[in-house]
Amino acid sequence: MARMTLKVGGMTCGHCVMSVSNALQGVRGVQNAKVDLQAGRAVVTYDSAQAGPHELVRAVVDEGYTAEQAM
Repeated sequence: MARMTLKVGGMTCGHCVMSVSNALQGVRGVQNAKVDLQAGRAVVTYDSAQAGPHELVRAVVDEGYTAEQAM
């Protein structure tokens, strides 16, 4: 399993956290997604054979938020 941290922008409430979490968990291969409103981050555990950074970022962006891989 791979692990990646995303910087997520535009979240303002618990509903936003739920939306981002659901979007990430909807990506094939994602095992777990922990979204932190205060930090503006999401830590995602996923199967790199089924998904990659592009798919994870795209899922968040498609939900209406900004996202980029944290370094």
